[in-house]
Amino acid sequence: MLCHEKMPVAARMARRWHQGGAAVAIHTDRKIGPQIMAEFRAHLVDLPNIHHVEHRRDCEWGMFSLVEATLDAAAQLLALHPDVTHVLLASGSCLPLRPIADLRAYLALDPRRDYIESVTAHDVGWTVGGLNEERFTLRFPFSWRKRRWLFDRFVDLQRRYKLHRHIPDGLVPHLGSQWWCLTRRTLEAILNDPRRDEIDHYFRYVWVPDESYFQTLVRRHSTTIESRSLTLSKFDSQGKPYTFYDDHLQMLEDSGCFVARKIWPRARALLSHFPRPVGEVPSTAEPQPAHIDRLINRAVARRDLGRPGLYMQSRFPRKDKENGKTAAAYALFQGFNDIFPDFEDWLAERVDADVHGHLFGREAAEFAGRTEIGPGGLSWQPALRDHDPQGFLASLIRMSRRRQVFMQSPRDHQTLDWFMATDPNCSMYIITGAWMIPLMGSEMPFDDVRRIAAHLQRRESHQIEVLRSVWTKARVRRWDLADFLARPGAILDTVVAELGRGPVGTDDIPAMRPVDGMPHFLQALRNAGLQPQLTGDFPTPAPKPRIPKSPPEAPADA
Repeated sequence: MLCHEKMPVAARMARRWHQGGAAVAIHTDRKIGPQIMAEFRAHLVDLPNIHHVEHRRDCEWGMFSLVEATLDAAAQLLALHPDVTHVLLASGSCLPLRPIADLRAYLALDPRRDYIESVTAHDVGWTVGGLNEERFTLRFPFSWRKRRWLFDRFVDLQRRYKLHRHIPDGLVPHLGSQWWCLTRRTLEAILNDPRRDEIDHYFRYVWVPDESYFQTLVRRHSTTIESRSLTLSKFDSQGKPYTFYDDHLQMLEDSGCFVARKIWPRARALLSHFPRPVGEVPSTAEPQPAHIDRLINRAVARRDLGRPGLYMQSRFPRKDKENGKTAAAYALFQGFNDIFPDFEDWLAERVDADVHGHLFGREAAEFAGRTEIGPGGLSWQPALRDHDPQGFLASLIRMSRRRQVFMQSPRDHQTLDWFMATDPNCSMYIITGAWMIPLMGSEMPFDDVRRIAAHLQRRESHQIEVLRSVWTKARVRRWDLADFLARPGAILDTVVAELGRGPVGTDDIPAMRPVDGMPHFLQALRNAGLQPQLTGDFPTPAPKPRIPKSPPEAPADA
C-alpha cells in the first residue's frame, strides 16, 4: 500500500486487507507528520502481518519517488513472506469490493499470470498532455505540479534543440494503469534485474514513471500477461482519478470488480458495505466493469461537454465549439403569416409543438397565447430578450419539452441570422417577398410604402446571403412568393408532414389575404425606382387603357 493522505481511511483499508488474509507492506509518505504517523501505526499495532517500510520517501506525483516507494515495499513484503504468490499494488483509498478469498481463488486459476495494463506508448490513446512517446525521449527533472513554468520551458528547450534521450537497449516503452497485480516470480525478476541500476537511472527522468516502469519491465520478465487491471479505476479528461461516492454503491456491487479506486473518505455507506462477506465457496467469477465503465465515461463526457444547448459560466464555449447551439429541434416560419393571417393558430392545431408568434418582434416577444411569461420564466419584454437574444432562444428550447415553432419576418430583429443558420437543430421555412402583401393592403402614402419596401428587401436579401453560406447547417426550405401562391396546398402539405403530421388537404388551407393586385403593386414599385428581387415572377399587368380626352366643343354662334 502507498499512503499519502487521509491516514484514518488508509488504516481502515489496511485492516480490511489483513482481515482477508493478506500480508500488507505499507509505504507512508515522509511528508506525513510524526503525530499522525504515530496514530496510524497505533491503529494497526495489533495486526502481525502488517509491515511498515522504514525508509520513507517524499512521494511526488509524476516523479520516480513513487516507483522507489513501490519497489521498497514490494522487496520487504517478498523478503518477509516467502509464501506470498502474488503482490497487488493499492493505495490508501483503494476499497476491496469482494472478499479477499475471492481474489486469492481467482489468482489461483492461473498462478503464472500477471495482471497489469501494458500498452505500447505508440498505440496508447488515453494520455493527457500530448506526451505519449516524448515522456520516454525527453528529460523531466522538474515537478509538473510544483514547478510548472520550469517544466514547460525545459520541454520547449529540448524540442527546439532536438535533445533526445537514448532508450536503453531491450526496452520497449509501455504505458498503463499503475494499479497492478504481479506474480512473485515476475516481481523478483524486476527487483533482481542485472541492469536494474541502468534502468532505474533512465526511468528517474521519465515523466510519470509509475505508469510506465512496471508496464515496460513486465514485458521483459513475464511469461503470461493479462493486459488489464484488477482495480476499477477511472480518470477524467484532466487525468484526475474519478471518485466514488455512496450513490455508486449498487453499481460497484454489480460490477463484480475486486478493488475500486478512488473512494471518498466520507462515503460511509461504501466503507460499511464493502468488502462483501465471503461465501461458502470463494467465487472466481470474472469482473464485469463494462456497465460502470459506460456510465463513468458518459459522466466524464457530460462534465467536459455539458448538455446540448446549455450555456453556463463554468463551461462557456468558444464560438462554434459548443456541444450543440441548442438542445432540441425547432422551426422558424417566415412569410406564412403575412399570407395567412390566422396561420399561427392553424398550425398549432396540426403539429405537436408550441407555436409562438414573432418571438423577436420589435414590440414584444410573442409567446403562444400571448402570455407575458414564457417557458422557463422568460419575459415578453424586448429589452430583456435583446440583452442576450442567443441565450433567450437557447433557454426557450432547452426549457421546453415540446418542439418550439415561431414566426419570423424581415421586420423583426435579425441578430440571430448566423446563429440559427449554423444550428443543425433549426428548420427554416421561408417565403421570400411575402412581406409585400401587408404593404400592398396598407393605406400609407405610396412614398412611405416604397421606402419601407426597399428597407425590408435589403434586410431579407442579407438574410438569404447568410443562408447561402457554406457554413449553413440549418435545414432550409425556401420559396419565392410567386412560387408559393401557385401551389399553396402542396407546400403546406410538405411543411406539416415534415413536422410530424400527415397531409392537410387542399380544403384545409387557412384563409388567405387578397393577392390579386400584386402584379400592379410590383409594377408600381418598379415605376417608383425599386426593383423587387425576392417575389418571383408575376405576370406583367396589362396597361390600363388611356381614355382620350374629348375635343372641346365649339362655342355656339352668338
